[in-house]
Amino acid sequence: MHLLYCPHNDVICMQDPEIKEMLADLIWLNALIATELIQVTRTVFDPQEITTPQTCLMEHNALRETALSLAEKYRPGTMLAQHLGKHQ
Repeated sequence: MHLLYCPHNDVICMQDPEIKEMLADLIWLNALIATELIQVTRTVFDPQEITTPQTCLMEHNALRETALSLAEKYRPGTMLAQHLGKHQ
């Protein structure tokens, strides 16, 4: 059994489905952030990357919706979704 230690020396069993789901969500979100940062870096250094195909925009919107639903799941009621809705 794998154990996760909290700052208060409490031991939480990794078999807890809620914790496993939260860690899986965080890993997915970190992967999304990393890949988006790579794309931003490419766009900055290669101006030809600025033109984004329509299919790519649709995929980015779907990824954004997933990320926003995760944010809402763990922190409901923030202005994040409303704010990002104003951005393309």
